[in-house]
Amino acid sequence: MAEYVPSPIEWAAKQVDLYESSNGREGTTLRGMPVVLVTHRGRHTGAIRKTPLMRVADGDRYVIIASMGGQPKHPVWYYNLIANPDITLRDGEKVIEMRARLVEEPVERARLWALAVAAYPDYAAYQERTTRIIPVFSIEPR
Repeated sequence: MAEYVPSPIEWAAKQVDLYESSNGREGTTLRGMPVVLVTHRGRHTGAIRKTPLMRVADGDRYVIIASMGGQPKHPVWYYNLIANPDITLRDGEKVIEMRARLVEEPVERARLWALAVAAYPDYAAYQERTTRIIPVFSIEPR
């Protein structure tokens, strides 16, 4: 069984700890917006990682955005999901086994991007801040 390694980013580690220690009853918002926890496996270490991300629902699926606040590079979790797409998603008290799929088809990506921006408008500003195309993932039940 792989070991959980908390994020080196202090606010993220605290958010995960609060979310999980309350069984999804606390720590479910960030900047006033709902968040989910994505549990994934590190591509190099195999360690279990947990990342709080903005909650964007799409029916029985979710959408997650690898924005990293508009930084010039993808977040580390992006590479982990590409290498190991089987994840666990926690949405409040609900825990679901899911699979991440990078969305590259332009029409589907545009639709999901619009959902994400509607849920968290800062994504639009993040895209303006960077030259990279911010990746969009569809998170689907396994």
